[in-house]
This record gives sequence, structure tokens and C-alpha cells, in this order.
Amino acid sequence: MALEEIKEFDSELHDAMKQELSRQRKSIELIPSENFASARVLAASGSVLTNKYSEGYPGKRYYGGNEFIDKVERLAIERAKALFGVPHANVQPYSGSPANFAIYFSICNPGDTIMGQNLTDGGHLTHGWKTSMSGQIFKSVPYHVTQAGYIDIEEARSLAEANRPRLIWIGASAYPRALPFKEFSEIADSVGAYLVADISHIAGLVVAGMHESPAKYVHIIMTTTQKTMRGPRGAIIMATKKGLEKDPELADKIDKTVFPGMQGGPHDHTTAAMAIAFKEAMSQEFKDYAKQMLLNSKALAEAMKKRGFKLVTDGTDNHMVLVDLTNYGKGFGVFAQDALDSIGITVNKNTIPKDPSSPFYPSGIRMGTPAVTTRGMKEAQMSEIAELISMCISEVKDSKLPENKDERQEYLKSFKKSLEENKALENLREKVMALCERFPLYPGLEY
Repeated sequence: MALEEIKEFDSELHDAMKQELSRQRKSIELIPSENFASARVLAASGSVLTNKYSEGYPGKRYYGGNEFIDKVERLAIERAKALFGVPHANVQPYSGSPANFAIYFSICNPGDTIMGQNLTDGGHLTHGWKTSMSGQIFKSVPYHVTQAGYIDIEEARSLAEANRPRLIWIGASAYPRALPFKEFSEIADSVGAYLVADISHIAGLVVAGMHESPAKYVHIIMTTTQKTMRGPRGAIIMATKKGLEKDPELADKIDKTVFPGMQGGPHDHTTAAMAIAFKEAMSQEFKDYAKQMLLNSKALAEAMKKRGFKLVTDGTDNHMVLVDLTNYGKGFGVFAQDALDSIGITVNKNTIPKDPSSPFYPSGIRMGTPAVTTRGMKEAQMSEIAELISMCISEVKDSKLPENKDERQEYLKSFKKSLEENKALENLREKVMALCERFPLYPGLEY
């Protein structure tokens, strides 16, 4: 009914929504931070709960009429605590970046020293990168990866000993290997630092037992809920048993920083969608999904290697594959992303360790298997996808990023035009759509 009303009232918006649904159905989604939420999650996200204002926490609201909202939030909290094995969870952060800043201001003062994985080595913007406020408000001392692409634990240990940080992040946005929670726990404990795990990418693997949990090693856990968790676009901050032992007031500090310190009323429709996603994550079906997601990632990595592609760390332990394209030329990730997008395979350009180019024109692409696994694809399809990727990149392999920065935009404009005129790419697009039709997305949903 509501969709029909949108169509009648706002045809322009309706057309955009319909086109996006079509794009998702007819494309192979390989961005590792994207997934397809269930119809139940979508329904909760678009529910009447969006109407309520609920500043405060369950049983302690500033507005009246929140008795049922309290029930919704308590369900989300209790399910999060059970899934991650923690004594305290705050489900109100609007998304991952605000959640990370809430963590900073719960335990740090401006000017304090922090440590996180360097952005161009696979870390996250909010873990201290120079263009983020996290790198401007705090003194950021980044750690890096080795030449082989693994986190340099010994460097991190030396930096921690020399700089005595208040907070250390363990977590990444482009790191295809298991996170060394135990080793970083030893480092943080040795210098008295808080250790915070940002598991936004691997949360679904953690709750399904496909990746070690950080709960016994760290003081605070943060995760978004839309990636491998298949939930809405939100975030959770959790205090662990170890965190509460370090500071018995840690949970209260987190709650007070989230509200009223950082934000106003929570998005109750998102909280409800989280509760649904958490219940789904408790099922055997979700455990099977997470296992297949990992099998698919490893299959995709092997299929790419067989076709001559170089992978950062030569493989993967999680849902992600990071492809090093420097043999095609520095900055080639830009061409690969656009070319693959033209045939309906969605990836994102990404820096690789020791990238010879810049974050704006990186030399790699980042791929992942959460969304294709949700569609029901398995190992055989990963081989098909790798072949499509290989054929696509072969069509544009001679593209080179101009050394003169002033010439780049015009060159890229011309490059995109050439994609539209390439008959081989048009044929690959048809193959992509044929593959997608075998694994329908949201059957029965029509805009």
C-alpha cells in the first residue's frame, strides 16, 4: 500500500527506488561492507516505530509513551549481549563512525595518544587517520602491516611501549586475515591502554563461530549491524567483562556519552530491525550462511589466483579478498572499479599496503562475499565470477593513469565513454545478468 502511494504521489522518487531494486537484482554485489537485509528487517525499518521520540534509555525516558519502545530496545539489548557474550550493550548509536567517537569520548580526553591500523594499510578512517577528526582531536600513532600484508605485531608492540597510548584499536576495513586479538590484548595490558575491537566487518563471522571472538581479550567492542550481520544500518557499543573489571563505571560512561553526549533520541525503527537481525543471527540458518560466506570467500580468492591475480596476503581468513593490481599500473583500481561496474559487478577501489598511488586513485580493489552468499551463491559461482572479472579487466588492461594530475579527470571521462562503446563488455553484462537471474533477490517484492 505504502509503495503504491509513493508511486502515485512522487513518481520521480518511485522511479529511483524501482531502478535501485533492479540494479541490486541484476548486479553481482561484491563490496564486503554491503549485504541484503531480510524482508523482516526491511519491514521493521519501515515501520510505525519511526514516529516515536525516545530520548534516554529503557525505563528512563525524557518523553512519555515509550512503554512499547522500551520493550523493543530491551529485546535488542538482551539479544546483542547473548550473541556477543558481553554484560553490557548500547544499541542506540546511529552508525559506526559516531559509535567510535562515542568510545573515544567515554575514555579519552582531547590530545590523548591513540593507536590504530593505518588507513592505507587497511585500517579505518576513524581509527586516527589524518583527515578524520579522530586524527586531529587525538595524537594518532598508527601501526602498519608487513611487506606480506599481515599486521606488524612487533611494530605495534614497540610503538605502544614508546608512546603509552590511552586507547588501541584492533579492527580494520580492508584486512583479509584473522584479527590478532590475543596478541594485542597483551600489548594493551602491558602499557595500561584500553583495547577496543571494531569488528564491523566480521561480526557475523564472530557470532557464528567462524572467527575468534574478541570478548575475552578487549575492553570494548563496537560493530555496525548491516555488513555480515545482515541487519539495518546501525551500530552497537559493548562493554566486556574485562572492560568492567578495568573500570566498573565503563558501561555508564559509554551510555552517557552516546546520550546525551553525542546524540539525541535513538532511531527506534532501526532498533527494532536490529532486534530482528539479532534473532536471525541466533539461528542455525545464519550459522550455515556464515560458514558458506567463508567458503565462498576462500573459493573466490583461489579462483582469482588461478587467473593470475595477486592477492594481498595471498588469500583470506574472512569474507574479504583484497586484490593488488599494481602489475597493471599504479592507480589501476580506479579503472577496474569502473569497468566492473559497467558489466554489473560492484566492487570498490581500495588502497593496498605500500600503495604507489594515493587513496583517491588506489591500486587495488576490495571484494567480499556477504551479499552473493545471501543470494544463495556457492563455490561454483565464485569461479564464474572470477572468470567474469578476469575477462572484464583484460578489456581495459592497457589503461594508464596519467602522471600529470591535471590530465586525470579528462582521461577518466574518456575511459568511461569507451566502456559504453565496448561490445565485449556488453556481452559480459549479459552473462552477469544471466547469473543473477539464477539467484533471484527479494522474489515477490515489486516497487
